Amino acid sequence: MPIKPGTLTAKGRETRQRIVAAAAQVMFENGVSSTTVEDVRARAGVSNSQVYHYFADKTALVRAVIEHQTDAVIEPQEELFARLDTMEGLREWRNLVVARQRELNCRGGCPIAALTTQFAEHDEAARLQLAHSFARWSAGLRSGLTQMHANGALRAEADPEALALSLLASLQGGLLMTQLNRDTGPLEVALDTTLAYIESQTVE
Repeated sequence: MPIKPGTLTAKGRETRQRIVAAAAQVMFENGVSSTTVEDVRARAGVSNSQVYHYFADKTALVRAVIEHQTDAVIEPQEELFARLDTMEGLREWRNLVVARQRELNCRGGCPIAALTTQFAEHDEAARLQLAHSFARWSAGLRSGLTQMHANGALRAEADPEALALSLLASLQGGLLMTQLNRDTGPLEVALDTTLAYIESQTVE
């Protein structure tokens, strides 16, 4: 029976994390269905017995990869989430995600979205886990907009939740078009259009 993460030693946690990171990389490069446990084992530099020591099967490994990719995407933004209560803070976040795509040469798109396209229609448990990932992302964006609303910086009729969802949807669509065109222009247009709308809801 695989060992639960909470009972691992420091060395065990490091090995498990290495396996998950390797699986995330291989699945991102080759797709989940084309990735085998052997591929993960080779990339992580561990034995098959070590993989199965931490994960019962490929499904359990996929669940860990979803969690890993969610943390990898959202955690670098969390420091900015606390500053999204002004238009300046929102634009700083926008500049961060655009700069990140330039660093990646507009390749790869969103890792969470990539997993979503592979699971949404045929793995209900994975779909729900990924929906929770996007809900976590949306909540981070919403926190600053909610504060803007509470401070009176947004009009009373403005809906922070709807604005956050619109911002996240613009980001996802922009990332897809940026990946296809190898150009951050679509991402910038999508985000700037939504930010302009948010600014139109502010109180002068």
